[in-house]
Amino acid sequence: MLSIDSIKKLIGLEDVIVKNIVQHTKSTEIEIELERKTQICPRCGSSTKTIHDYRKQTVKDVPAFGKSVIINLKKRRYRCCLCEKRFIEKIDFLPRYHRMTSRLVAYVLAELASEYSFTSVSKKVNLSVSTVIRIFDFVNYGVPDLPEVLSIDEFKGNTGLDKYQVIITDPVTGRVLDILPSRRYHKLINYFKPMNRCDVKFFVSDMWKPYRELSGSFFKDATQITDKYHFIRQVVWAFEAVRKQEQKKFGKSHRIYFKRSRSLLIRKYDYLTEEEKQQVNVMLYTSVTLSSAYFLKEKFFKAIKAGRKQDVKTLYYEWIQSAANSGIPSFVTCAKTFSNWSESILNSFDYPYTNAFTEGCNNKIKVLKRNAYGYRNFRRFRNRILHMFHNRFLEKQVVSA
Repeated sequence: MLSIDSIKKLIGLEDVIVKNIVQHTKSTEIEIELERKTQICPRCGSSTKTIHDYRKQTVKDVPAFGKSVIINLKKRRYRCCLCEKRFIEKIDFLPRYHRMTSRLVAYVLAELASEYSFTSVSKKVNLSVSTVIRIFDFVNYGVPDLPEVLSIDEFKGNTGLDKYQVIITDPVTGRVLDILPSRRYHKLINYFKPMNRCDVKFFVSDMWKPYRELSGSFFKDATQITDKYHFIRQVVWAFEAVRKQEQKKFGKSHRIYFKRSRSLLIRKYDYLTEEEKQQVNVMLYTSVTLSSAYFLKEKFFKAIKAGRKQDVKTLYYEWIQSAANSGIPSFVTCAKTFSNWSESILNSFDYPYTNAFTEGCNNKIKVLKRNAYGYRNFRRFRNRILHMFHNRFLEKQVVSA
């Protein structure tokens, strides 16, 4: 059992006299009162030490040692000798009309900077879910200034009226700038139109057509960059379509073998062991179409290894020509897509900017959404995401300093 002096140090409240401590199974009750001091009358400004009466108030505090903490506060009401005004003594840790300490509010907001749901935080701090939500709803993040490098991507939020929401980040500093309610083109226009866009030098996105149109209309002076992951996977998807189609033509034993060897066929040939290369060669001998698709996949990976834009450019257009003339539908479609996005794809070889940070943020957002079983209120969802990443950004700044 902790002593009263130890509890006084533990709760960390100044000018407090601990009268009693009662330990329960799930909670700790601490009876306290403040040291008697001269008070200033809020009406006339004169000093007084005259006590009119006492009031008792139950206050919730930050949990400790796995138990919720309840403070039974004995408050004094003072009386001004000049104007007869009655008033409660000043309490630094408890705002007027509040039933929880200021640091409990701060603690709740700190907990909500993680992926925890409102329900799990409410259980931890012994507050109702509606109270935790009411505390958080005072948090609001405004519209940011746009950085030099702007990264944009969508994630499946299912919040509000749209299935997909949009995240805007600064991949250089690692900041999440804003969350938009929709990826529809007219919604994006309405958001970016009134903003100062002159400082944006690079616009990084995936291969969603409205992003390219947005970049061409509102970020004309910025270099558009297509994220490498998103155009590389187009080739992988094209090859996978051929593999699945050819696999259906084989007997059951061959289909099972091909299914289990999927990772070997997708992996780059140079990264395979000698034994794995033999296995791949055996599979390619069974289908001319699969062999052609495999050759195109490997040719593409060799082309993008060439280095900078100037070195990749010739090989890139040669590959588009080969894919377009291959007669394989999935690669013909891929070649057409690459032709439409050539400039922004080639720009990715001259600049180091990608959507990697943004995609990582999307994964954390999915965890947040899953823990809460989804959000219906977009404003709350947006502020929750921004609150989570804002605090992580500040922590990084402190560590780096």
